[in-house]
Amino acid sequence: MTNSKPTYKLTDKDFNQINRRSLFGFQLGWNYERMQGSGYLYHILPQLRKIYGDDTPELKQVMKMHTQFFNTSNFFNTIITGIDLAVEEEQGIDGAETVSGMKTGLMGSFAAIGDSIFASLIPAIFGAIAATMASQGNPTGLFIWIIAQMAVNVFRWVQLKIAYKQGVSLVTTMQHQLSALTDAATLMGVFMVGGLVATMINVKIAWAPTIGSVPLNLQNNLDMILPKLLPAVIVGIIYWMLGKKHMTSTKAIFIVLFVSIALAALGVIAKG
Repeated sequence: MTNSKPTYKLTDKDFNQINRRSLFGFQLGWNYERMQGSGYLYHILPQLRKIYGDDTPELKQVMKMHTQFFNTSNFFNTIITGIDLAVEEEQGIDGAETVSGMKTGLMGSFAAIGDSIFASLIPAIFGAIAATMASQGNPTGLFIWIIAQMAVNVFRWVQLKIAYKQGVSLVTTMQHQLSALTDAATLMGVFMVGGLVATMINVKIAWAPTIGSVPLNLQNNLDMILPKLLPAVIVGIIYWMLGKKHMTSTKAIFIVLFVSIALAALGVIAKG
C-alpha cells in the first residue's frame, strides 16, 4: 500500500472480533520484557491488515510499534484500542507517532484506575455481599456475584466502539468523570471492607479472669468501648505486618493460623 491515508472503515464485525480477542487473548504472550505488547498486536492485527494491506512496509512498521512495551488494565485496554484505531484509520502511518505517544501516556493512568475499580473494589464490594449471604445460607449472593461479573464484561465490550467514535477527545472528556468515579468507588470500598471485617471475622476473648470471686468479662468491656473492636485490631495488625519487609500474604496467613490455634487451645480466644 503506497497511500499513507487508508480508505478502510471499521465495521461492527471488526469491533466484535477485537472484543473477542481482547477478552480471551489479550494476555497471550505476556512476558517480563514487553508484558502485553504481543497481546495488543494480536487483538488488532486483522484490522491493521485491512487498514494498511498485507505485506506492506506500513504494516510492518506498525506491527513493530505495537509489539513494544505495553501494560495496562484489562478492564480499560479497549478504550486505548478504540482511540488508537480511530487515529490509524484517519491518518494511517502518519499517525504512528501520535498512537505511540497516546499508548505510552494512557497505559499507566488507565492501569491504576481500571485495576483499582474493577480488580479490587468491585470484587471486594460484591464479594462481601455474596459471602455474607452465603454464610447465612442465602443463595442470592451467588447470582449477585454472577450479575456483577457479567456487567463488567458488558462494560468491557461496549467501551471499544465508544472510544473509537470519540477518538482522542475522549481522554479530556473523561478525565474529571473518571477521577470522581475513582474517588466515589474508593470510599464505597472502604465502607464495604469495614463492614466485611465486622461481619466475617468472628472472634471474641474467651478468657475471663476473676477478681476475688467475681469473673471479669473482658469481651463485654471491649464491646462497651467499641463493638467489634477485636476484629478491627486483628485486621490492623495484619495490615501492619504486610507492610513489613519480606512479609508476604502467605506468611501472614500462616502466622494468623498458628497464633489462632495456639490462643484457642489456651482458651484465650473463641469463635464469636
